[in-house]
Amino acid sequence: MNNILFVAGSNSIYSQIRSKPAGFLAGIWHGLILPITFVISLFNHGVGIYETNNNGGWYNLGFIFGLSSVFGGSGSQIN
Repeated sequence: MNNILFVAGSNSIYSQIRSKPAGFLAGIWHGLILPITFVISLFNHGVGIYETNNNGGWYNLGFIFGLSSVFGGSGSQIN
């Protein structure tokens, strides 16, 4: 059974036969949900934080965008 939240890992929708690799939008999603999936992956080995079946640079760019929107900031400092 595939997961319904499109998380990375051994039971992801991207690990099925004839499935396309994860792309830019999947990378953004996986970056956004990283804090939650990291905690879940400690207890469930079917959930991962990074999809290994990806299309390379575009997935990585999306992952960085998603991750930076969660852990990043505006870049300004309050004085």
